[in-house]
Amino acid sequence: MKLTEREKAIYQVTWAGSFVNFLLVIFKFIAGILGHSAAMIADAVHSLSDFATDIVVLIFTRISNKPQDKNHDYGHGKYETLATAIIGIVLFAVGASICWNGLQAIQTVWQGGRLPAPGMLAFAGAIISIVSKELIYRYTIHVGRKINSSAVIANAWHHRSDAFSSIGTAIGIGGAIVLGESWSVLDPMAAVVVSFFIMKVAVQLLKPCVDELTEKSLPDEIEKEICLITENTPGVSAIHNLRTRRIGNHYAIEMHIRMDGHLTLYEAHAKASVIENKLKEKYGNETHVGIHVEPVKSADGTYRE
Repeated sequence: MKLTEREKAIYQVTWAGSFVNFLLVIFKFIAGILGHSAAMIADAVHSLSDFATDIVVLIFTRISNKPQDKNHDYGHGKYETLATAIIGIVLFAVGASICWNGLQAIQTVWQGGRLPAPGMLAFAGAIISIVSKELIYRYTIHVGRKINSSAVIANAWHHRSDAFSSIGTAIGIGGAIVLGESWSVLDPMAAVVVSFFIMKVAVQLLKPCVDELTEKSLPDEIEKEICLITENTPGVSAIHNLRTRRIGNHYAIEMHIRMDGHLTLYEAHAKASVIENKLKEKYGNETHVGIHVEPVKSADGTYRE
């Protein structure tokens, strides 16, 4: 997929998600206030964080798709990783906030206080949120995997976490409505349970971001594949000092290869270019490939002339 097509797909799916989130934020706040549901108001805050992260994706995707320049020799790919990290951090903070508010409400009941009974409007809001967020999740995750965008995939999981949150909200509100006002504590209890799932998703999103930002090597199976592609190129006798990492959605590969020392500089360069083209054909044209060519060592450990 061409870069312009990829960028267009990201904008399209993110704008669709942001439009849904904008409508849900308004509707959930109204439903939470008029329906007397703390869980629904917390759910509205979650949708508000979704809307905010949509804006983050739109801004950082445009930056990450910029070509190399004087100040960014390896491109701007890590800006998308940064966007994913921001989404993960916001998601964790939202989950922790929902958990804290729910625990405070439970403590109020434990100490003899009473919570206002939620109304049917709040329950309807939860059901609408579940359906709409699950649909937008499926659409977003499909696009994210198709274009291999970590930020879009992260945003998709943010949509689903909102659906999970709304499921807990619906259970709590529905239970309180059916069982009566004395069971209004089900509302915050459900919110607390769902908050842990939200924080778990946040950690799963943040882990690969930390791996990339700390220059973790590519998985062993990818490195073995790189070695196989290189060593199967005619004229290459050995590969060593292989170094790999991710730059956003692209790979960076650097290695030393040994060839016959009698080759001319032009011939050695041509063979190295063949390897570079094979790797880019396999992992994408944006793959950074750096190859250092060395002559094959003789039996006594010296290099051949």
